[in-house]
Amino acid sequence: MIQDYTIPLDDQPHAGRRRFLNRAAFAGLAGAGLSVGLAACKQDGAATAAPAATPAAATPAAHGGEYTVAPGQLDTYYMFSSAGHAGDVRVFGLPSGREFKRIPVFNTDCMVGWGITNESKAIIGTNPDGSVKYDTGDTHHLHPSYTDGTYDGKYLFVNDKINCRLARVRLDTMECDRITQLPNIQGFHGTFPDKRDPVDSSINHTTRVFCGSEFSIPLPNLGKGLDDEAAYRSLFTCVDAESMEVRWQVLIDGNCELVATSYDGKLAATTQYNTEMATKYEEMMSLEWDTCLFFNVARIEEAVKAGKVRYYGDSKVPVVDGTKAANAEPKSALTCYVPIPKNPHGVNISPDGKYYACAGKLSPSASLIAHELVLKWFDGELKEPREAVVAEPEIGLGPLHTAFDNRGNAYTTLFLDSQMVKWSIEGAIKAYQGDKNAPVVLDRLDVHYQPGHGFTSMGETRECDGRFLVSDNKFSKDRFLPVGPLHPETSQLIDISGAKMTLVHDNPVASEPHDSIIIRRDIIKPLQIYNLDDFPNAVRDAKESGVFRDGRKVTVKLVSQAPAFSLREFRVKKGDEVTIILTNLDKVEDLTHGFAIQRHNINFIVNPQETKSVTFKVDRPGIYWCYCTHFCHALHMEMRTRMIVEA
Repeated sequence: MIQDYTIPLDDQPHAGRRRFLNRAAFAGLAGAGLSVGLAACKQDGAATAAPAATPAAATPAAHGGEYTVAPGQLDTYYMFSSAGHAGDVRVFGLPSGREFKRIPVFNTDCMVGWGITNESKAIIGTNPDGSVKYDTGDTHHLHPSYTDGTYDGKYLFVNDKINCRLARVRLDTMECDRITQLPNIQGFHGTFPDKRDPVDSSINHTTRVFCGSEFSIPLPNLGKGLDDEAAYRSLFTCVDAESMEVRWQVLIDGNCELVATSYDGKLAATTQYNTEMATKYEEMMSLEWDTCLFFNVARIEEAVKAGKVRYYGDSKVPVVDGTKAANAEPKSALTCYVPIPKNPHGVNISPDGKYYACAGKLSPSASLIAHELVLKWFDGELKEPREAVVAEPEIGLGPLHTAFDNRGNAYTTLFLDSQMVKWSIEGAIKAYQGDKNAPVVLDRLDVHYQPGHGFTSMGETRECDGRFLVSDNKFSKDRFLPVGPLHPETSQLIDISGAKMTLVHDNPVASEPHDSIIIRRDIIKPLQIYNLDDFPNAVRDAKESGVFRDGRKVTVKLVSQAPAFSLREFRVKKGDEVTIILTNLDKVEDLTHGFAIQRHNINFIVNPQETKSVTFKVDRPGIYWCYCTHFCHALHMEMRTRMIVEA
């Protein structure tokens, strides 16, 4: 082991944090490790894919079999999960089920500093006094960006149902970089990006993100017409994937639930469980038929361009009319309302792009709608939208969401039956056409308990591989050690590579996951070290450190290099508005520093070559220690500075 201390780090092409720590600790304890700059040994920070490793299945562990990822091995897939009213996004590995990270999005996070640093506040949005506008969120559905019909590893989009916001997460840093609030809506639940441009066929990647609003409200919602419930309306929204600006909205009859998009970019779809447009839950179940609503994206954008729009309140977003009355003529219609039973929940498109599967929720059926036939309705070649339905098998009680494999099978969660049901798309179509011998339901598997979402590996892409299915279950009851009245939920891994589904293992997950996406690890190419040039306010050298005063506004610039901050102390005065700018100049992978100030509610981290800042007022004199919160070095406990506040 002593050899690790003596080999020059720069001579080692993949020197990492472990070897750096060994050497730094050795040198530091010998008396040479107290100066800033000890960690100047570096590793370039280019984006890299997760390192190649033998697939977990190739080296089975003694007890876990082919599904165990042995020590020193890597998972085959990333799994990204929305965290519900925790407001964040979680990152897991599969098949292990290990949780790697929680990405703060709509919540505050005192480790990362999300909602505390100036940079994160600018993304979340602030009130006039600088405080965060919202520090709660409810993430339900998340979906990555696409190129050529498969995930491209660039972005992940996730909704906030409470405050009607769409967030974008960069998958190279796994950090949120934009949040947009949607106007004129409430209850933003379903979302999905397009898979190619609906207007320019040469653009084969995500350009738009579609968002459905679940709760109808008066438009504009300015305090008038509060009791005229029949006039409440919902809107369907389109957001630009790059600028994150709202492009347009569609006024519709009924509400929106989940969202899906076609592989050719032409259609977006949403299920509707409240075509009654009711405000009380018992009235929302009065009709036996609801709809799956389709949007002809190119026609909508033509209408916007032609100025066939209206505006609500002070919103500048153009709104087109997608109601049934205004779209009775198919050849000019912007929308198509396909009747399906009853109070449907999920809508998912098959990997071949041919069919949309809608789960009935209050009907024991799933409705299969042909993409080609919906397009024919828009061309005036079908008499009724209902003719686009090509199958409607009865599969069980409480169907919610449908996932797919690469062999023509669908997998639907049955909430009331606590089952996962496997059914044949081809068999369902034949049975709908009258073939009584056609095999439809192929397998059932009990899950524990009340599954919500189910999702397959690469299942929402053309590269669906039919390897794994995950059932995220809303109740765990007796599955794990009790931890008080609030139980964890259960994420169950299921092998679907054979004729029968096989339950592999349970993983407890903190409340409350909704949707998840399983992506092959080679698609995700995370940065290991930031690029210093990406931060305009970076402190590039310890010599730039100091205290800079402009009246009562004070800027403190400092850098961190293990095991020290560049300023041993800094002085400010009571009543000052202080901005601290901190740059981590270390270039070693995984060498993160933290910065916390005693009794000032300041706590955040800076990763290698990253810069963050915080602004706060000092309102009492005294000595306030600032220290590194993130273990970085054998002398981590000694890594500190003092804020001296003069009266």
